[in-house]
Amino acid sequence: MMPDAPDPQLPGSASDPAANTEPSPLPVKPARSLKPLVFGSLILAGVSALLSALALLFAAGVLPPLRDAGFERQVRSYLLANPDVIVESVNGMEARQKATEENELTLVLAQRHDDVFNDPASPVGANPQGDATLVEFFDYNCPYCRKATPMLDGLEQADKGLRLVFKEYPILGPGSVFAARAALASQKQGKYLAFHKAMMTYKGQITENSSLEIAAQVGLDVERLKKDMEDPAIDEAINRNRALAGVLRISGTPTFVAGKEILRGLVDVDTLKQLIASVRGG
Repeated sequence: MMPDAPDPQLPGSASDPAANTEPSPLPVKPARSLKPLVFGSLILAGVSALLSALALLFAAGVLPPLRDAGFERQVRSYLLANPDVIVESVNGMEARQKATEENELTLVLAQRHDDVFNDPASPVGANPQGDATLVEFFDYNCPYCRKATPMLDGLEQADKGLRLVFKEYPILGPGSVFAARAALASQKQGKYLAFHKAMMTYKGQITENSSLEIAAQVGLDVERLKKDMEDPAIDEAINRNRALAGVLRISGTPTFVAGKEILRGLVDVDTLKQLIASVRGG
């Protein structure tokens, strides 16, 4: 999954100049595992949280006051001797927080249903009348989005009831923004899908120049495309996608939305099939 970052290059890759110029580091001793430190921090945090909660309960009169001044010391000793109690408490807190977030997102998806699934400015795949809709938030410079493209193509060809909705979500720099604007403008010439797939299968980085080159290759009138890109509705559509991603807590690409579920990052084809089946199953 690609985070919100201006440069998709990965350090140490063939395209990273530092990969060939940085000297080899001096040998160092293996670092000690951080797990004991993390575990210890969780224990201390759990102890503090529990003691704070007890203090509030005593202050509020929910629990009767204690006469034993050593109670706090006894609780601390017990928890340090029984760390599983803290682990269970932390796991329970995380589970409750996750459930709360999922419930909130489910509510947002219900409230913004048409914005997610039926925005007329969002291009639709080859099966616009499908009975199951899968939405993809993507960036043309995202390598994981490019890996997802053949999977989506295969699913769409095998399942004529699958309706794909494309949310242009350019988060990887100016080249991505230009490409997204050009792609949306290409709808006026009826060539969005051809242009979209050509950019997704392009071997190099998507820039302003490469976007226009690809546009010409798929038969778009480039001069007309440039004029159509000036339509304010293009930027408005992208801004709506960004705002929608914000309320859905989407910060990377690809992200898939179907029914009441959100999948973040690249997943395998079976996971996508299960997501689509869940939509049909209600």
